[in-house]
Amino acid sequence: MKLHFFKYQGTGNDFVMIDNRSMKFPKNNTKLVSLLCDRKFGIGADGLILLEEDDDTDFRMVYYNADGNESTMCGNGGRCLVAFAHYLGVIGNKTTFMAVDGIHEATISGKEVSLEMQAVSKVEHFPGFSFLDTGSPHHVQMHPHLKDLDVRQEGSRLRYSKYGQGGSNINFVEKLEDDLFAVRTYERGVEDETLSCGTGVTAVALAMYDRKLTQGTKVRLQTPGGMLSVSFEPTTEGYTKVVLQGPAVQVFEGTIELEI
Repeated sequence: MKLHFFKYQGTGNDFVMIDNRSMKFPKNNTKLVSLLCDRKFGIGADGLILLEEDDDTDFRMVYYNADGNESTMCGNGGRCLVAFAHYLGVIGNKTTFMAVDGIHEATISGKEVSLEMQAVSKVEHFPGFSFLDTGSPHHVQMHPHLKDLDVRQEGSRLRYSKYGQGGSNINFVEKLEDDLFAVRTYERGVEDETLSCGTGVTAVALAMYDRKLTQGTKVRLQTPGGMLSVSFEPTTEGYTKVVLQGPAVQVFEGTIELEI
């Protein structure tokens, strides 16, 4: 099998992109997806995304974690897919697309993509951490010396011990300024720290505001891979008009030959 692919990254969160409007990609082949994401034997990525036709919107996003399993919403992946769709000529500078958690709107300007996430109705607070779903489940907790933290070890411990096999993404946060937070994320499905996580920084921004640790309704998030911003409107029923913004860049395109 010879497969044509593109590689994109959004603040270091990287994805294999495949135009699957022909529906020829073997979607149920978990081992194939995992191999393509493997950094030693495949292309290497945090996830794989298929762009497909959709009856009601411009296109459909189908997202797989690096372990080969289809997963919940990926914010940076969604932004990268918008950039990919623009590159292919599927969309102009504005789009509406379907993802696993429903319809999303997005705009693109140069290398910057702004993606409207789903509204969030509930942020749960517990001693030492918060929990919310921004298209994917996220644990958010403060850590005073973030650069010294072993995110893989501590994230894995929390992911399994607190949330079981289904798991949760784990975000560690350090406040730098009123509207600026450093974030490091352990992602389930990757089972390691990633350089950035879109749904993760979205969760952090909302949790920090909900805990009154920031007064800003536009929050900057410094990840190891770069800067993202999240804006939102607080309401009596939660948060609406939640927008994740940052760069989405094509790295390269190529073909890979595989036996399946």
